Amino acid sequence: MRTMIMTAALFAATSLSTAFAADLRMSWWGSDDRHLATQEALKICGGKFGHKIAPEFTGWTGHQEKVATQLAGGTEADIMQINWPWLPLFTKNGTGFADLYQYKDVIDLGQWTKSDLDSGTVKGKLNGIPVSTTGRVFMFNKTTYDKAGIPIPKTWDDLIAAAPKMKEKLGKEYYPFEGAALDARLVVILRTTQKTGKDLIDPATNKVAWTEDELIEGLQFYKTLVDKGVIEAWKQVAAAGNTPLHENPKWAKGQIAGTYQWDSTYGKISTPMEKGQELVPVKLLTIDGAKTDGVYRKPSMLFAISKNSKDPKAAAQIVNCLLNDPEAVKVLGATRGIPSSKAALDVLTKEGKVKPVQLEAYKQVMTPTSPGVSPLNEHPRVTEVFDTNFEAFAYGQQSAGDSAAEIVAGINEALTGI
Repeated sequence: MRTMIMTAALFAATSLSTAFAADLRMSWWGSDDRHLATQEALKICGGKFGHKIAPEFTGWTGHQEKVATQLAGGTEADIMQINWPWLPLFTKNGTGFADLYQYKDVIDLGQWTKSDLDSGTVKGKLNGIPVSTTGRVFMFNKTTYDKAGIPIPKTWDDLIAAAPKMKEKLGKEYYPFEGAALDARLVVILRTTQKTGKDLIDPATNKVAWTEDELIEGLQFYKTLVDKGVIEAWKQVAAAGNTPLHENPKWAKGQIAGTYQWDSTYGKISTPMEKGQELVPVKLLTIDGAKTDGVYRKPSMLFAISKNSKDPKAAAQIVNCLLNDPEAVKVLGATRGIPSSKAALDVLTKEGKVKPVQLEAYKQVMTPTSPGVSPLNEHPRVTEVFDTNFEAFAYGQQSAGDSAAEIVAGINEALTGI
């Protein structure tokens, strides 16, 4: 009799599993280590729920175009890894993806902070859950600063004061910091956000939040860094080939001794440094009277579920498993950065899969205050307008006033109707 009962119970459990089995698809971009880890994690999560998940993965190039085409035709995967700046492009009113708040009984949303969830929310609908959070952090070559007898800067004034001392002690080819193109733009945004307490884009109006005068001051601050020898001039960097920092021999030798980079790039930019050099992440540089720390913090990527999925609850089960299940989390490791889920971060920390210096960089991103960053900051039209006019100013082809006026007017025009 006992055998019959156990057999019946096993049959019932098996029937229940297969009754809810689903065939799903998941798409993402990345490198080989992410591809391999994600496929293994999908096998684990699929096995837990009886679902089959077909993987669809590519490199970064062309992935946005692929997703756009699929969304337009309603042929997208059930589960998608999406880039945060895509939200205004693909889900303007919050209806482009499934509302994950509808599956809060399946996905343990308590593992994310409110600000994390807000960053993936459009018009009150949770269109994507942050897989990891990244942000810009200051990193300095402690070895170079020590050789120059200069403490690591804590304020912008400290940084400016370091330039003549470093050049006098080590040589004119030494710079305490770097900044051109994207790095320069984000320095201007940081400085101006600290001064005004406002992000570049006002999320309530989708317009530039700064006055022209406020932006002029930010542009002039960049010129001060150049004029004082804190950073190489944009034109000088371009003449040398716009070499990426991790490929720049001046960085490897310690001749460029500071940067403002994504915390997730620590390994990438520290690895090429010559033996004996130490790169340390530190708190954001400050100014007197700052209204906010101004940290540029954002989701590095999101997991979303298709609004056309035939089995959205099954897809939600897989999303929750990938992001919160200890077994899946261990397999995925840090292939998508340090996870935003508190449960996942706890697992990886205990497993020793996140280096202490990476955790320190992550802490410098997560601790400071910010008015919040709009995904429209990274809209292609916004960056094109800003960078074109900023570069003209950096090359001496436009005044700060003209550049600020063009940037404000150009961005407002580009975002009309968005």
